[in-house]
Amino acid sequence: MIPVSGSAYSYAYATMGELMAWIIGWDLILEYALASSTVAIGWAGYLTSFLENFGVHLPTYLTTAYLANPEAGFINLPAVSIILLLTGLLVIGIRQSAIFNFVMVLIKLSVIVVFIVAGSGHIQADNWANFTPFGFGGVLTGAG
Repeated sequence: MIPVSGSAYSYAYATMGELMAWIIGWDLILEYALASSTVAIGWAGYLTSFLENFGVHLPTYLTTAYLANPEAGFINLPAVSIILLLTGLLVIGIRQSAIFNFVMVLIKLSVIVVFIVAGSGHIQADNWANFTPFGFGGVLTGAG
């Protein structure tokens, strides 16, 4: 048993030594950086579109990364801002991050419930006829 709680880094350090833990630590940083940057770019697109609905148009050079379009882009400022805000939240503490995560999950579930309630009045049972024309075997074939 390891006397501290941690991630793959702690386990690697205790079982394989400092070099392997160092490699795994940098691998985790790379993994988190790529995953969070991809999500931040998606969120930045949503934010930019949301702001345009209110007449706020950010210039292209502030919403497009240089590597994505060297002629038009300089930095994706909304994506960078999102990453900095979430990093700040993580730096503040685990409890605040958990509360933020809980609130985000509640928002997501609320949106799903609102969608189901709003869409339930538009259900047409006639569309369910011949739902599986090839039976369960067809469903398995399609899934495969």
